[in-house]
Amino acid sequence: MQISRASDVKIEPVSWIWNGWLAAGKLQILGGAPGTGKTTIAMSMSAALTAGGRWPDGTRASVGNAVIWSGEDDPADTLIPRLVLSGANLSRVHFIDGVQEGHEKRSFDPSKDMPALRRKLLEIGDVRLLVVDPIVSAIAGDSHKNAEVRRGLQPLADLAASMKCALLGITHFSKGTGGRDPVERITGSLAFGAVARIVLVAARQQEEAEDGRTVRLLLRAKSNIGPDDGGFEYDLQPAELKSHPGIFSSSVQWGVAVEGAARDLLATADATGDDAGGGSPLADAMHFLEVELAEGARAVTELESAAGSAGHSWATVRRAKKALKIEAQKGGMKAGWVWELPRRCSSSSEDANKKGLAPSGSVEHLRGDQSIVEVEI
Repeated sequence: MQISRASDVKIEPVSWIWNGWLAAGKLQILGGAPGTGKTTIAMSMSAALTAGGRWPDGTRASVGNAVIWSGEDDPADTLIPRLVLSGANLSRVHFIDGVQEGHEKRSFDPSKDMPALRRKLLEIGDVRLLVVDPIVSAIAGDSHKNAEVRRGLQPLADLAASMKCALLGITHFSKGTGGRDPVERITGSLAFGAVARIVLVAARQQEEAEDGRTVRLLLRAKSNIGPDDGGFEYDLQPAELKSHPGIFSSSVQWGVAVEGAARDLLATADATGDDAGGGSPLADAMHFLEVELAEGARAVTELESAAGSAGHSWATVRRAKKALKIEAQKGGMKAGWVWELPRRCSSSSEDANKKGLAPSGSVEHLRGDQSIVEVEI
């Protein structure tokens, strides 16, 4: 047995691959519902690392090698095209194909092939990111049992610690867990979230952004070694590979940073639209909008400020907007968005038609001949 005296241990800072998000020598888990682009996000991270690109927060990545094991996607027709679109240096990306045993080759088994993988990582050198997709494949036993999950993850965690590389495991959300703490939504035993030092979650919101984009969020749901909130908007952009005409794939386009706890930010993504009963946050937000828009159109920036002062979550306000069928309008290319109650638009239009004038709350009135009117359904 080895015992260390605390006074003999040198204190060291956490070594970050991406500050606050990917830590060297630690297990990180990325979870989310199907269709949120979790694997594409992992390819984007691999691309930033191998090409010295930018992380979503704009900081520059230090160049290193990435090793990827995927039990679900084929490298040739899925993963490598995503890496190409993301700008990866393919010479620094390595895939775990399988294990050679005598004259036979079998599939890689994370639950028992750690010694062979460690030797290969040392041979590659400068491996800074190891992606395991899905992380549940590392569990030889029942992935819903705490003890077996901890026993299965420990060899991977030890490997990452010894190699000083960030270990990113990808997994899904369990069905029917909307509204719960995001860490508790990770499929399988709670040990997955407990063993991981950082838990990231990806979500797709049901509502569209003002410009029609589908809003997706990468959020930090847990961190034992740094900040545990905030995140980034992102979008998945399909495109054709210029180097391989006829082959299409997708890549991540990062958006603005967002603030707040993951549980709150996921509220809109989990919304079903059937919780508008009296006394709920949604009902309160609906009443807030009805009062604020009673006199006509208001700028979205003004509404957001007023909502914050009144204690309403902006995600809930957006759900209330959808429930009330509030119309969003934009005047010109540089003008901001305004919201207006449907009944106000209807009555104003009728009155205006009678008088031969543009409606008082319309974009034509606000911005003359540079008008654009968009109605969100």
